[in-house]
Amino acid sequence: MIKKYFNFDELQTNISREIIGGFTTFVTMAYIIIVNPKILEAAGIPFGPSMVATILTAFFGTLTMGVYAKRPFAIAPYMGENAFIAYTVVKVLGYSWQTALGAIFISGLLFTILTLLKVRSWLANAVPESLKIAFAVGIGLFLTFIGLNDTGIVSIGVPGAPVKVGNMHDAAVLLSVFSFLLIGYLMIKKINGAIIIGIITVAVIGFSLGVADFPTEFFSLPPDISPIFLELDITGAISWGFFAVILTIFVTDLVDTMGTLLGMSYKANLLDKNGDLPEIEKPMMCDALSTVFASLIGTTTAGVYIESAAGIEAGGKSGFSAVVTAILFLLALFLSPFFTAIPPYAYGSALIIVGLLMVSPITKLDFSNLPEAIPVFVTITLMSFTFNLGVGMTAGFVLYPLMMTLTGKAKEVHAGMWVFFIFSILFYVFYPY
Repeated sequence: MIKKYFNFDELQTNISREIIGGFTTFVTMAYIIIVNPKILEAAGIPFGPSMVATILTAFFGTLTMGVYAKRPFAIAPYMGENAFIAYTVVKVLGYSWQTALGAIFISGLLFTILTLLKVRSWLANAVPESLKIAFAVGIGLFLTFIGLNDTGIVSIGVPGAPVKVGNMHDAAVLLSVFSFLLIGYLMIKKINGAIIIGIITVAVIGFSLGVADFPTEFFSLPPDISPIFLELDITGAISWGFFAVILTIFVTDLVDTMGTLLGMSYKANLLDKNGDLPEIEKPMMCDALSTVFASLIGTTTAGVYIESAAGIEAGGKSGFSAVVTAILFLLALFLSPFFTAIPPYAYGSALIIVGLLMVSPITKLDFSNLPEAIPVFVTITLMSFTFNLGVGMTAGFVLYPLMMTLTGKAKEVHAGMWVFFIFSILFYVFYPY
């Protein structure tokens, strides 16, 4: 029955391959169990409940992807969006995390409606490849800076010299450097789960050396999620002042999901002869429903993870692979004492590595093509140096159609880009400076 439901014969796969694929995907992206709640701690969301919300979102989204969309893709809270909420929306703009979750809920509802109307795929196709790459690179640099700061490798300086190198005599900083090198080495050797292996290994070394307190237990019942469950403030998010935040969440997830879905589908040989993913609305609906679910239980925007490629490479081709990944996430709920004890020197380096992976597509950009290079450069630099992903992304949406129009290439601009142009202008009008 399982073989028939998941089309094993058509996909030329079997249960053992799917189990290996699902396990590989889980190990490769398990770092999100630690990293997402650690980032959201900066917004005031308590780690224990946040970790439970992260795991439950990954379980719900990935299980839905496997059973409904029948694709070997895993879903979890997105990197980048979590940092935007914690560091920009809460710390810079001064909003509460409850209001931020309200904005995510609204975005999730919009995703769901637009997916049903098939508008979401139309908008995603409107974004030129150069800007999609710029968004990835900008998020990568943003995460890298957060990781450098969390580990102490880079610290806040003074006016005129806002950043400086950290104290290289500090044991925690040295362990962070070692963690980065270890994860890098494991990735070079193509070891599945390199990031989570590196995090746990360095954490244990730190515990042994007394740099951080060793956890008193490893297994327990999951932490109480009630402090963040259904605590979203939807009313507070329905305001012109919060329009900029909702737009940024919406655009970021829109672009991330489309790019990841097509990339993973290409890897799994799921695209048709025209290079399209059949029934693409199904995995997009899983993404939309996961974002609504995430906001309700207390975490940030969820979507398809690029790490699913590791599971696909290991043999996962059907939705059963995703079901296996979902079950493993659920089992991780009972390891909360250990995950809670993971210190910044262990997980901060993982952010730097993730930043590296996200920056890598920059090699595909053509900086000699100035009408596209100018919007791309402004997008990347503003996403990083304003410490606000939304500012950079919307700048790109304003500049791209303008540059193309001024250079006589207006016909090359997709109609959807003018929709983004208008919304981006509104972003700057209503942004809470």
